[in-house]
Amino acid sequence: MKYRKLKNSELDRISPEAFKVSEKTPLIIVLDNIRSLNNIGSVFRTADAFLIEKVYLCGITAKPPHKDIHKTALGATDSVTWEYTESTEAVVEKLKSEGVFVASIEQAEVAIQLQDFTVQKALKYAVIFGNEVKGVQQTVVSSSDAVIEIPQYGTKHSLNISVSCGVVIWDLFCKLSSLGK
Repeated sequence: MKYRKLKNSELDRISPEAFKVSEKTPLIIVLDNIRSLNNIGSVFRTADAFLIEKVYLCGITAKPPHKDIHKTALGATDSVTWEYTESTEAVVEKLKSEGVFVASIEQAEVAIQLQDFTVQKALKYAVIFGNEVKGVQQTVVSSSDAVIEIPQYGTKHSLNISVSCGVVIWDLFCKLSSLGK
């Protein structure tokens, strides 16, 4: 069998307008003090790819429009709903008051390994990704409903935030999709 790469025009992607009104994955991304504009743009692109409901940008995390975010987001800041809030803690409190299950993506005592984390059909989830150097703030970790850790078996201590986001979102998207979202 020969494989032929598809052209962009053959991918049958929805428009940003259609994205806005489409059924979303019951998943929210919270960025806690992300300093790299390229990482922020990459998270937006991942959020677009998996129909993520919303992205919260918190603390020092830059907001669109910005040319360096746009460079990696490739327009996803126009399709994905986002909101800036100074305090990550306030976002966590708000989400929890709305019945959203909040999980920090972090290495912590008694963290649940990503592959062992189970989802429930009736819940909406928010996942928090932290600063490239310091991770998720301890106050945010402490107020989370759970801490999920991506297992790593090599010599390094962490993954890039955009890679972590892709791994976690894909895993949760698959788990939620298997339940019929």
